Amino acid sequence: MTATARMGICAALVGLLAVGCSAGPPAGPPAAAPSSAPASTAPPAQTVPARPRVSLPALMGAELDGGDLRIVRVLSRTSAYTRHAVTYRSGRLTISGVMNVPSGRGPFPVLVLAHGYIDPEVYTSGRGLAREQDYLARRGYVVLHTDYRNHAQSDDDPGNDLRLRQGYVEDVANAVLAVKASTLPALDRDRVGLLGRSMGGGLVLDVLTVRPGLVDAAVAYAPVSSRAQDNFERWVRGRPENRSLSEAIVAAYGAPESAPAFWDAVSSRTYVDRITEPLLVHHGTADESCPIEWSRQTVDALRRAGKDATLLTYPGEPHAFGSAWPSSMARTVAFFRQHLTA
Repeated sequence: MTATARMGICAALVGLLAVGCSAGPPAGPPAAAPSSAPASTAPPAQTVPARPRVSLPALMGAELDGGDLRIVRVLSRTSAYTRHAVTYRSGRLTISGVMNVPSGRGPFPVLVLAHGYIDPEVYTSGRGLAREQDYLARRGYVVLHTDYRNHAQSDDDPGNDLRLRQGYVEDVANAVLAVKASTLPALDRDRVGLLGRSMGGGLVLDVLTVRPGLVDAAVAYAPVSSRAQDNFERWVRGRPENRSLSEAIVAAYGAPESAPAFWDAVSSRTYVDRITEPLLVHHGTADESCPIEWSRQTVDALRRAGKDATLLTYPGEPHAFGSAWPSSMARTVAFFRQHLTA
């Protein structure tokens, strides 16, 4: 993306703040407009732009209608699987991705993969979880890796960052729905799981709260915090290069210290009681990006709510995992084999 394009996105964010987004509660009480009317006549109320509807409860009530999963072309073939470029529908947007389909007779259980943050300017389709895609397809899983909106060949959604990237939550949930609506014979629509890393791990948690029962089980690798203000402070307000976005978000919803109710409403930790699926979390103790304490807090909250949540920790492992990655993936496969049953 060019500097001009980035400036255009910033302008779009400012425009959204100026005119409002989808219908929602007003930003504040209406102010009286100046008027030359007689004192006995009440002055007309000034129109106040609506704030964007941004919250997990809003997504809980939203109509998610993912579908139209299509194979665009074959990208490559191995003895174990065929790699395809695919698209699917997420609301009014078309989302690109890649799908590995094991060789042999299906149908095969399906895993939808949600990658971590990669700058959309440099992102290419399927990037971020390439080794997981290969590993899981070789063990008999159809692997659908979603690119998300604004990435690769997906349609654009200029306001997504201002909406705290909740469009990504829709894209992951709609990928699952697209699998379940598909007639592709290789896909077992009754056995579907989720796997996400870093930001994608946070999206997994959001999907589990927004649509309980959508999948059979989920795995999160080194996820971001289930408390949205932690992520905002670390990667948005905490970085000078994101100052314009930070100011736009605070103007729209309030800062975490002044608008705690809003930030609670966009945090999956607030709604862990809704989660019905077993969750496995992997996290390294030397994670330099997402502190392991975040996963401890998330899993503790889930357990207090009586949920089936397991945290596996890996001494000395960094955010991306190194020497412990093979053992963590073996545990992941064992977990999915236990829970993705016919």
